Amino acid sequence: MLHNRGEVAEETKNKILQIVKELDYKPNILASTLASKKSALFATLFPEPPSPEGYWTKPVVGVKKRIAELRQYGIQVQPFTFSQTESKNFVESAQKVIDLNPDGIIFAPFFKKESGIFINKLKELNIPFVFIDSEIKNAGQVGYIGQNSYQSGLVSGKLLDLILPEGNVLVIHFAKEMDNQNHLVQREKGFYDWYSKNKRDMHQLFTTEVPDTNNENWMDPVVKTIQKKNIRGIFVTNSKVFYVGQLIEKYGMHDLKVIGHDLLKENVGYLKKDIVQFLICQRPEEQGYNAINKLFRHVVQKRITSDKNYTSIDIVTKENVDYYKEFKKEI
Repeated sequence: MLHNRGEVAEETKNKILQIVKELDYKPNILASTLASKKSALFATLFPEPPSPEGYWTKPVVGVKKRIAELRQYGIQVQPFTFSQTESKNFVESAQKVIDLNPDGIIFAPFFKKESGIFINKLKELNIPFVFIDSEIKNAGQVGYIGQNSYQSGLVSGKLLDLILPEGNVLVIHFAKEMDNQNHLVQREKGFYDWYSKNKRDMHQLFTTEVPDTNNENWMDPVVKTIQKKNIRGIFVTNSKVFYVGQLIEKYGMHDLKVIGHDLLKENVGYLKKDIVQFLICQRPEEQGYNAINKLFRHVVQKRITSDKNYTSIDIVTKENVDYYKEFKKEI
């Protein structure tokens, strides 16, 4: 009767509608969605991890977990990846997503310019999208799941200043096309702004980019900068802080204070050796899980949700790292 199928007498219908109004009845979205047996096809477009232990293997774990929980809804996900060093490869993979014509997509806008073109195509096709890991503001996204990159940079700046009584600071980007990588730019901006706003003039800040680490020669110019600029602290804007650990061990620069990102196995190893002092954790499994959940609520359940879901900015040291689930020791 509530669906106006015309099979109930008018007097009975009016009585029931009055009761519904008095009880403030709301339909059970979960039950009605399940009853409709509507399935959906989602796509993910993530950077290809350089190794089985790489950062981008972790959001996939969260994606798979949430998809498994939603199996009764017939939700399917088709994964796509792209090279972290080649914007052209992002364009190629993005076109494959367009050709699939999914009901929704989760992707990392790793390359800002190419992502903008991709977003315009998604809008033309009315394909909803969720950002993960990095954000382009006011782009028409259903939402963003990840850290506030600028705020993360502020936290890193304060931490490094607390443990660095003297000397200068080097920001290292292990990445190509830096101007096109929005989340790393925002981390750097937050880092610089902390020193600027707090008038920490005793420390000079420098930035360098390392686009290729396949050859150990990348270390030479970095070492020269450290020696020439009186560098005492290093901030790595992404998960490749273990390269700095390798540099410190090779050249015996154990007086350097280092902050980086993400609980990769290699990074944790250097954290436990006291070569890296802090790792900023952004819960990538949680990001993948929540991104699928947001897309499911929007596409299948037709719910309105918050456009931002910032994950916590966790500060991890060698003293607390074993209490994080993925590195907790077996008893």
